[in-house]
Formats: sequence, structure tokens, C-alpha cells
Amino acid sequence: MLAQRTNLFGSSGTAAARAAAKAAADAGKEIIDLTAGEIWSDLAPTIREGAIEAINRGVNRYTDTVGMMELREALARKVSLDTGQIWKAEEIAVTSGAKQALFNAAMVLLNPGDEVIIPAPYWTTFPAQVLIAGGTPVFVDTRSNGYVPRFEDIKAAVTDRTRAIVINTPNNPTGAVYDVQTLIGIAELAINRNFWIVFDECYGDFVHGDHRHHLIVSVVRARTLIVNAFSKSLALTGWRIGYLAGPKEVINAVKALQSHTTSNPNVIAQHAVLAHLQGGDGTYESKLRSQLASARQVGLNALSSLTRVPVPKAQGGFYFYLDLSDLLKPASMNGAAVTADEVVNSLLSEAGVAAVSGTVFGDPAGLRLSYGIPPEKLEAGLSRLVDVLNAWE
Repeated sequence: MLAQRTNLFGSSGTAAARAAAKAAADAGKEIIDLTAGEIWSDLAPTIREGAIEAINRGVNRYTDTVGMMELREALARKVSLDTGQIWKAEEIAVTSGAKQALFNAAMVLLNPGDEVIIPAPYWTTFPAQVLIAGGTPVFVDTRSNGYVPRFEDIKAAVTDRTRAIVINTPNNPTGAVYDVQTLIGIAELAINRNFWIVFDECYGDFVHGDHRHHLIVSVVRARTLIVNAFSKSLALTGWRIGYLAGPKEVINAVKALQSHTTSNPNVIAQHAVLAHLQGGDGTYESKLRSQLASARQVGLNALSSLTRVPVPKAQGGFYFYLDLSDLLKPASMNGAAVTADEVVNSLLSEAGVAAVSGTVFGDPAGLRLSYGIPPEKLEAGLSRLVDVLNAWE
């Protein structure tokens, strides 16, 4: 028999969507996959060269549990530059991707019954990890406010058991970018009510139009943990390198925990990222931003033909998040509520387009589409999607 905690969570909804797309492709159907949270791109030359150089030197030993000191020092310099504050290596833990950074944070901060505020729609891993750690997710709906939480709604959700809030901006899945006033209000509330802010900025390099990525740590450093990774900013999803930045006592606890889980992250990936931090000149990052800006425009042009679904704002990240509320208002013949799940199934079967239903993000009327794929595939996939949605009855 399995442990009771396995009843608290299932497989990642986004992973399940990718698996469904792959299964359809394996069955011989031509599929345009808009599910994956990754960018199709070549490696940065500095990453490739750093990895090869480490392999050629025979690098294959353990490093410090939370990463090589040289890498942590380089990350401390990066975070110092990003935030305008001085950070030290002892305030940085290198992790096997952002997911482990988030898991570590949940495990070292939460006691059974502690509440964690999570704006919804949310990345599916946020509540799952809170539950694994024995906490209770408390959701705050953002759908009526452009997917940015209202301060009064956050304040109303705070109780004596509130231990943390998860802030993810630019947001996955919605692409919303939080304004500075909202972040300041949350920061001041965290100070006054004595709870932690887990600040996930994995999509911070990709902000579009006149929007800006604001760092909450500039207001409330002592109560904030920064979660970031190179999966998005350097298109390294498979390399599994992320980091957690926060107060020294938290990082010490994370180090002890990680010593009993994964131990150190992949050593070759560590050397590759270190080489990039030491030798990169920003050219690769600029190329990625330009690639995504172009894909975003291609996608918005295609989606402008939607007749019953609003064109998404796509302020940050690389997702289009569609609000299907008007499309799904009519109930099905048997009286059951129609959700985005039905739309996803129709898109896959009728158009060969794979998408992620908002139900996995706590929103039965949402639909997430990635535009990290090649532009020609994106344009073709969205054209098919528009035909299906405009004909939906």
C-alpha cells in the first residue's frame, strides 16, 4: 500500500498534457505541441564550451551540497546586480532546477497546518508541494483583475496560520506581470503579519511591451526567498540547474535538507552555467528575447481572428493564456458544466493541436499555449486552433 501523502497530489498537469501530445504523435497523428514550458533554441556557446571543457578535464566528483563555491559566488554577484543589494555566496543554494528550490523552501519553512497563499490560476506544482510539506494552500482568485491579485483579496486571505505567499511574476500560466504597487502592498503585509514571500521569477527575463519586472526583495529582503533557474533564461530545461537566494539561516537549513535528497546538482551543468556567468556577454539572452518577441507577435496576429475569445495580453513569459468563459457558457446536453478539458480534447482530435487545460491551474475556463516553438509551427497551430474555437458550439 502507498503512503497517504500520495493521495494529496497527482502527476503534473503540464507533464500529462505533454504526454498526451506525445502519445498522439506516436500513434501517427501530426501534432503541433503548444504544451511545453520551454524554448526551442540551440545552446549558448558558453554553455556548450563550459560543459565540454569540464568533461575534457575529467570532472566527475561531488561538489558542495548546494553547489560549487565559485558558482555560488557568481550567482551572488548576479543577484546583487539584479537587485541592487549585496548578496553573499552563503545566501545562495544551487538546486536541481527551480522545482527543487521551491520544494526545499516548502520543507524548511512549513509546519503541518501552516497556510500558504497562492494566487490562482497557479502553476500546478505550487499547491502540490505545499501539500507534500503538510501545509494548506489558500487560493486567491485573480481572474477578474487581469490575473493580478487585488491587495484587498490577499489581505483578506491572511490568517493567524499564514506562513507564506507564493508570488510568480511574470506568471505561469497567465503571462501577467505584477505591478510595483501590488508588490509593495504584499511586501508591507508580509512585514506586518510576519509571513514569508516565496518569489518565483523564473520568467523574469521575458517581459514584453512597456511592462517591467519588479523585484519584491528590494522592499522586504529579510522575509523573501528568491527562486530562479536557467531553464527559461538560457533555454536549459533539461539541464536542471536553478537556485534559491535568501537569509543565511534558511540556506543552511536547505543545505541540510538537500544533503539527504539529491545532494549536489549535476556537476557538468554547474560548470557550464559558471562558464556562462563568467564569459557570457548577454548576446545569447538578447537573441532569445528577440526570438520570443517575434513569436509573440506572430501568435497575437493569429489569435486576433478569434471571434468569441478575447485576445490575450501576454505581458511576460512565453505563454498565451486564453479565457474561454464566454465560449463555455452553454451547458452540455446532459447538464454537466463544460470546461476547458473538452476544448483541449477537441483541439487534439480535430486539429492536431496540443494545449494545456486551465483546470490543472485551478481555472476550468483557461487554456495555456506556449509560443516557445518555431514560428512556422506556431502560426500553423494557432490557425488550426482559431478555426476550432470560432466554430465551437
